[in-house]
Amino acid sequence: MLVASLFSFQACTDLSQHVYSVTPIQNFYQTPDQIAAGLAPAYQALTAIAGNPSNVFNLQEVSSDEVIVPTRGADWYDNAQWQQLWLHTWPTNHNVVNGAWGDIYNGIGKVNFILSVVNSLPNKPATIGEINAELKLLRAYYYYLAMDLFGNVPLVTDFNTNPNTVTNSARKDVFNFIESEIKNNIDSLPTNVDASTYGRVTKWMAFALLAKIYLNAQVYTGTPRWADCIAACDSIINSGKYSLLPNYFDNFAVNNSDLVGSGNENIFVVPFDKTNIGGDNMEMATLHYQSDKTFGLSGSPWNGFSSTADYYAQFDTSSTYSVQSGELLRTYNDQRTGQFLIGQQYAIPYHYPPSTYVDSADPSLALKDAQTGLSLKFSPYVLQLSNPADSFRLAGLRNIKYFPEAGTAGSQSNDVVLFRYADILLMKAECEVRLGINLPDALNLVNQIRERAYGNNLHDWTIANLTLPNILAERARELAWEGFRRQDLIRFEVASGTPYFSAARTPAKPADPADHHLYIYPIPAQQITSNPNLKQNPGY
Repeated sequence: MLVASLFSFQACTDLSQHVYSVTPIQNFYQTPDQIAAGLAPAYQALTAIAGNPSNVFNLQEVSSDEVIVPTRGADWYDNAQWQQLWLHTWPTNHNVVNGAWGDIYNGIGKVNFILSVVNSLPNKPATIGEINAELKLLRAYYYYLAMDLFGNVPLVTDFNTNPNTVTNSARKDVFNFIESEIKNNIDSLPTNVDASTYGRVTKWMAFALLAKIYLNAQVYTGTPRWADCIAACDSIINSGKYSLLPNYFDNFAVNNSDLVGSGNENIFVVPFDKTNIGGDNMEMATLHYQSDKTFGLSGSPWNGFSSTADYYAQFDTSSTYSVQSGELLRTYNDQRTGQFLIGQQYAIPYHYPPSTYVDSADPSLALKDAQTGLSLKFSPYVLQLSNPADSFRLAGLRNIKYFPEAGTAGSQSNDVVLFRYADILLMKAECEVRLGINLPDALNLVNQIRERAYGNNLHDWTIANLTLPNILAERARELAWEGFRRQDLIRFEVASGTPYFSAARTPAKPADPADHHLYIYPIPAQQITSNPNLKQNPGY
């Protein structure tokens, strides 16, 4: 058996390929470079999950109030799959639901395979304990996604298990497994934050994952774990390894892979690169066909993913204005508001960071929709899910948080963030408010976020502002389009009884059924066909 098989066990075999250098598997996993190469397939599976907009992203965001994919004429109908996510009418054989399941279990399968290989070596590496811990934490992350989206899922930890023989484990049992895997392995994980751990599991990633499952424990198990979430967050905060970057958008920039050292904000990322690691296509999914002229793209985007006026209303649009070279520049007081494109677009290179942009310029530079001749002016109002009108091509605000990369047409180089320090601060603050403890500390944590957003303390909250609905709104502003909105809405709904996720909303979505079965997705019908031992989730 050769190490090359680690990278091709799911691929077709090309017998014409030349092999120039081969290391026998029994001699592999002996150097840091070999270990990194051996573990690479387990991480490579993350690109399908983090690559925007992925199946997992779509289930987390398009089902919430945060992201909508309207049908504009004949564009983006796709057998109604986007409308079904927004309306919460997804069938059990929905392609995105099945795709997310496949992406997650692909990652689990790769981890199980590598664990089987490395633990069967006659000459085990000296760091076998650390290797096992890293792989098991990565697998715990995949299972966290499965538990969050599907609830009752099969637990498979042995690569030799026949996948057609497994059945579901209860959601609470999956939670207990994830918690146990984190606790049993966390002390064997690296604590350094540098280039050698960038994009890899660390002790701090494990604490972030632990905090996330505790934050949502009431949803997953029926029992809140707010105090445990605080403790996990404190482990990260007190480490001194992370801090908020002054520029919010640098966390998501084309060159955010430069943020590799201690003192940065991103805790766990998935690397992407326009040349070597494709799959980050958010610029194409959200931007208008003619936005290539604004951002210097090498191809025409797809005019799809957007946000609505109701979601945008949570953002502070107050601004200051200045004139530069005959152009009227608008600068948002809250820099985060600049992640949305609104109003007339121009054939002028877009400003980075986008908290400042050209609000008005030479009319001859104003872009038009090439098909209709209408001014390319984005409106936040998406009042229908489907509309053939020419003007509907411009409905919805486009998101450039992951700033588009000039010279590309998808596969942009922005690394995708899975966990970052700002979320840790907001999670801890939320739990303190829920428990009614340490409110001055919670206030300080939220105000750290707001002072970074505004660049001053003039918009700090007082204790009176420190309410759970306000924290939910702050999370909407800070974490927009990062894959947490569905989870946040369900958590707040379960804890309070207020229908955040299940409520009716514009456009066209009625209230969900009272049994709340839509809090989790169905086990995909395609998977049950392949393995009849799987049981469908209640309500489907």
